[in-house]
Amino acid sequence: MKKKTLRKEIIFTLTLSLLLFSNAVRAQDSTAAIEKFYSVINLVMQHSTFGFVDKQNGSVYSSPEDAPLNAVLQLESPYNDWRYWNGVLNSTFIYLSEALSKHEYKEFARRNISFCFDNYEYFQKKYSNEGKWNYPFGQFFIMEELDDCGAMGAAVIDIYRLDPQKRYLDYINKAADHILNKQGRLSDGTLVRAFPHKWTLWADDLYMSVSFLARMGELTGEKKYFDDAALQVINFQKYLFDENKGLLYHYRYLDVDRSGVAFWGRGNGWTILAQVELLDRLPVNHPERKKLLELLQRQIICLARYQSAAGLWRQLLDKTDSYLETSCSAMFTYAIARAVNKGYIEKRYSSLAKRGWEGLLTKIRPDGKIEGICEGTGTGDDLVHYYNRPTPLNDIHGIGAVLLAGMEVFKLPK
Repeated sequence: MKKKTLRKEIIFTLTLSLLLFSNAVRAQDSTAAIEKFYSVINLVMQHSTFGFVDKQNGSVYSSPEDAPLNAVLQLESPYNDWRYWNGVLNSTFIYLSEALSKHEYKEFARRNISFCFDNYEYFQKKYSNEGKWNYPFGQFFIMEELDDCGAMGAAVIDIYRLDPQKRYLDYINKAADHILNKQGRLSDGTLVRAFPHKWTLWADDLYMSVSFLARMGELTGEKKYFDDAALQVINFQKYLFDENKGLLYHYRYLDVDRSGVAFWGRGNGWTILAQVELLDRLPVNHPERKKLLELLQRQIICLARYQSAAGLWRQLLDKTDSYLETSCSAMFTYAIARAVNKGYIEKRYSSLAKRGWEGLLTKIRPDGKIEGICEGTGTGDDLVHYYNRPTPLNDIHGIGAVLLAGMEVFKLPK
C-alpha cells in the first residue's frame, strides 16, 4: 500500500515539475517575443532623424532651406519619407499607441506627417520630370496612382482625427477626389491602372484604395465611400481569385482578359489586409457586410493550406521551392488574428496566427532588423521574376505589418 502511495507521489511530483518547467519555458519565450517586438519599434524610432543629407558631401541639415543652393538632398532616414509603406508604418504606430497607451508612438506618426508638409515644397520646386521616385516626398506632390495617395492618405486621416489641421484636410480631400474621379476604372467601377497594359488590375491596389476609402467613410459618415470600398473588395475577388488554388493572382490584364502567372505572397497580403480594415469600419447594417465576411473567411481557410511547417508563407504561395517571405506572412498573421479577435471567424483559426507569429520571430534579429522581406515588386510575366526578388535587410515594405501581427497576436485569447 505504501509503495502505491509513494509511486503516486513520485508521479505527481514529476508531473508538477514538468508543468512548472513548461510554464517557465513559455514565460521565457513570451518575454523574448516581447523584447523582439519592442526592438523593431525602437529601431525605427532611433533611426528616424527627420533630417536631410547632401549626397555630394554627406553634410546633414535639419531643414532643406539651410542647405546651399547646389546641394543634392535626400532624406537621412527612409522612415521619414512619403511612400505607401511609410503610410502603413505611420498608421501602425498610431494603432500601437492606442493599444499600448504609448503617447510617444502617436507623436512619432504625427511628426512624420508634419515633416513632409513642412518641407515638400522645396523638392517640388526642384522637380524636373525625372520621376517621383527620385525625390523625397515625390509621391506627395505627384499624385498619379493609388500608390501615391491611398496608404499615405489613410495615415493622414488617422493623424487628422488627432490633429485637425486644415492642410491635412485639404490633402485628404485631394486624395478622395483622385480616387473617386481621376483614377482609372472599368465600366463596373473597379479601380485599375493604365500600365503595363491598359487596363491592369493589381492586387496591391485593393489596399491602396480601401485603406483610404474605409477611413473616409468613417471620417465623413458618407455611405458612398463604404459602398465604393465594398465594391472594390467584391470585384477584385471576382477578377483575381482562382477557385482551384484558393488564391489571388497578382494581377490581371484586362485588354487581353488574361490573369498573371503568379500567386504572389504580398499581393495576397494586401488584399486580406484591406478586407479587415474595411470590416473594422463598415457599419454593421451595410448591405454587403455578410458578403464581405464570407469572402474574408474563404480567404483565411484557403490560406491555411499553404502555411509552411515554419509557420510562414512563401513568396510564391503555391510553390514550395520559393523562399519563405516575411511581409506576406506578417499580413496573413495580423489579418487572421484580427479576424479572430473581432469575431469575423471562429477562434480555432487562431492557431494559424500563433504559428505565423512564431515563424516571424525567427526573422527578427536581436537588433530589431527584419530579414526576408521582398523588395518592391511590379507585375512579372514569368515566375522567375518573383522567385528571384531580392530581400534587402529591414526593407520597410514589411516592418509595419510585422508590428501589426505581433500586437494582434498578443491580444488573442490564451
